[in-house]
Amino acid sequence: MKPGRAHPLPLLRLLVLATGLCAGLAMADEYSEVSKMLRAGRLAEAQDRVDRHLASKPRDPQMRYFKGVIQRESGQSAEALATFTKLTEDYPELPEPHNSVAVLLAAQGDYDKARDALEMALRANPGYATAHENLGDIHARLASQAYCRALKLDTNSSSLKPKLAALGAACP
Repeated sequence: MKPGRAHPLPLLRLLVLATGLCAGLAMADEYSEVSKMLRAGRLAEAQDRVDRHLASKPRDPQMRYFKGVIQRESGQSAEALATFTKLTEDYPELPEPHNSVAVLLAAQGDYDKARDALEMALRANPGYATAHENLGDIHARLASQAYCRALKLDTNSSSLKPKLAALGAACP
């Protein structure tokens, strides 16, 4: 190779690397923009941005998660549950969709399935504090249900009422 003449391969590699970095930054900006829209309650704008993104990248887990959040915030619980459930199937290593499934199941009163979903979230990320907190809430609900069943069977129990009071629960 003659001095002063640039070899095209290193320049091509540099160009590809720079393009990849710029695309990554653009993607990060898109995620942060959708996140800002969600925090501001601009659900329709966020939905439009998510739909456009998913049209070209339908498997993008972050945008699919945003789609579920928008559905949940829009009162479309069944659709949100389907979106989050599909995410847990496609990306079981992500804890947030498992947690979101649990929140929706708990809202329906299905505490056993919610507990299972939270345990999956914690298998994916044992340090996920929100899932630990939510699991504690589910255990408290399950405990209050068990105490209420026990109280129906033994109305004279002196130990059940203080336990229910400690949970801030009352039997129907």
